[in-house]
Amino acid sequence: MSRPPIVDRILAHGGVRRTARAGFVASGLLHFLIAYVIARIALGRGGHADPSGAMATIAAATDGVLILWAIAAALVPLAAWRLAEALLGLHPAEGGRDPSDASLGNRLKALGLLAVYCSVGYTCVRFAVGRREPSSEQNSGASAVLMQSLSGRALLVAVGVVVAVIGGYYAYKGASRRFVDDLTTSGGRVVLVLGIYGYVAEGIVYALAGVLVIVAAVSADPAKAAGLDAAVQALGSATSGDALLVFAALGFACYGLYSLALARWARM
Repeated sequence: MSRPPIVDRILAHGGVRRTARAGFVASGLLHFLIAYVIARIALGRGGHADPSGAMATIAAATDGVLILWAIAAALVPLAAWRLAEALLGLHPAEGGRDPSDASLGNRLKALGLLAVYCSVGYTCVRFAVGRREPSSEQNSGASAVLMQSLSGRALLVAVGVVVAVIGGYYAYKGASRRFVDDLTTSGGRVVLVLGIYGYVAEGIVYALAGVLVIVAAVSADPAKAAGLDAAVQALGSATSGDALLVFAALGFACYGLYSLALARWARM
């Protein structure tokens, strides 16, 4: 079915696309801050290695509340663009040039990214209005409630599987260099290295977070269902934990730099 002409005009508008691209800058900033928190954990200074930890760092800065609102606002148009991709297929501004963009798998990936941006945006707003409970504590609390029933545990297992699969896909996307398909240009060797390392490292951490949610549901241990923060803590407690934390911190920093490249070269 052809799209209404007005939809194509909106998607092709330069201002609309530039506004959506600003969300990649916000995403990059958040990845830098998560990398910073992971580095602090490696140095024994503590912190929460998830978006709430990044928000806490911003909130403590001068004009931190304004920055939080700015990040939340920047993520709105990018989330709207992901919604358009979920409904119309990837790269909707290209007018369906590649039929595979509209496949069910690609639409589901766009829907997953929409959920991520909405979650991060909600965390921004929550911290901006003074509700600054770490996401890890919220996740553990919600998991503890779900663990009281068999259906709740089954739901947790399903969530863990989804997160682990997404993490595995990220690692695969980086190792196979499939992320290059998301760019209007190769960006050169630097962008390629940033994409490979960023996707692989972040994918491994998220896959571990998903596995820990599954373990938490089976063992009835809510602390293991704390999300990204639980995965980072698990890395830190492993043999050669400091080296693994440095690996994770560099990975999130690389993905942050890659996000800045997306702000310039992402296919829309």
